[in-house]
Amino acid sequence: MSNSSGPIPIEIDVQETRQLLSSDSQVVLIDVREPPEYEIAKIEGSVLFPMSGIVDQLEQLQPYQDKHIIVHCHHGGRSMRVTQWMRQNGFPRVQNMAGGIDAWSTEIDHSVPRY
Repeated sequence: MSNSSGPIPIEIDVQETRQLLSSDSQVVLIDVREPPEYEIAKIEGSVLFPMSGIVDQLEQLQPYQDKHIIVHCHHGGRSMRVTQWMRQNGFPRVQNMAGGIDAWSTEIDHSVPRY
């Protein structure tokens, strides 16, 4: 899916996210939670862009514009809003990770703390 030039679904589950992250070095995982949340639990390799300041960080996001981006938060609500905003601002290959880091912790990596 990550090599497709056509539209991609707005949501992706944690299982498919894990597969993409392990097989495609071009996939970028963006965490939109706040720094204190990121300190509690994070997915290795994720890049922190807190939702509270993401509009002001559009320039810092530009290097990722042509990459497949997966956005996540705690449960998937904030990241869905950011995903929609990014799609409206020139990032066509961005998806929301359904269930957020909580689903990642319960389904993929039990070492990631739940909170």
